[in-house]
Amino acid sequence: MTLLTFRFAPSPNGDLHLGHAYSTLLNQKLANASDGRLLLRIEDIDTTRCTPQFEAGVLADLKWLGLGWEEPVRRQSEHFAEYKAVLDRLIREELVYPAFMSRGEIRAFITDCEKRGRDWPRDPDGVPLYPPTDKALPMRERKRRIDDNQPFAWRLDVGAALAHVGKGLAWAEFTDETLSATRPVEARPRDWGDVIVARRDIPTSYHLAVVMDDALQGVSHIVRGQDLFSATGVQRLLQELLGLPQPAYFHHRLILGPDGRKLSKSLGDSGLAALRGAGASPDDIRRIVGL
Repeated sequence: MTLLTFRFAPSPNGDLHLGHAYSTLLNQKLANASDGRLLLRIEDIDTTRCTPQFEAGVLADLKWLGLGWEEPVRRQSEHFAEYKAVLDRLIREELVYPAFMSRGEIRAFITDCEKRGRDWPRDPDGVPLYPPTDKALPMRERKRRIDDNQPFAWRLDVGAALAHVGKGLAWAEFTDETLSATRPVEARPRDWGDVIVARRDIPTSYHLAVVMDDALQGVSHIVRGQDLFSATGVQRLLQELLGLPQPAYFHHRLILGPDGRKLSKSLGDSGLAALRGAGASPDDIRRIVGL
């Protein structure tokens, strides 16, 4: 019998907050209820913002909450060679292309289009989709710009990728925290346009690294926040392109601040370290988040 495998995958770029506490405790609860496994993964591909000090704080907070996990902990920054091998495959199969436009050039392109009466499409987060200009560049021009050391990112050609897959995509979404029933959800990767899958200096992105890691670690059940629900469509597409197994998903409710806004590490919302320092106990945290 295959063990159910869950994971909690924080980025060490700030202090954990109540939303992270809910997610990690829910993963632990579900793993325990199914006699399954709980893995910890450190998602630190952003080597500028992610620091050893933040990682130490993350581990301290999780241990204080009573979380246990299997060793060794997987750190994404230690596996860039693995991600690059997969990126190279996508490049060979012409499923990605180098995108050179700066943020200012993107804004100017979109502003010009909107001045001419065209509403520019936006992704589910409200960010304008990347213009098609670079996708049309001849191969010789792409090579010249790369050789000239121009900054660029590798973007997934979503249209080519969907044609390569040749079928509609869906995923199994659990309907509540008991994981007792699923419903099929249509994957809509086109909603995100041509997403970044790697940068020139970092051979991966969140989307590419997470699908590879989940497959390599044998993760069967991905339990994470509702804010990542729509992004699952992009990850399902990458799973199909790369021949990776398809996990089941549950996108849980978000813990919101008093103003109804999603909690944020960058704003220091409800940091666990601060709550601990103010005298809160792990049981207090469980009560606050509804567990």
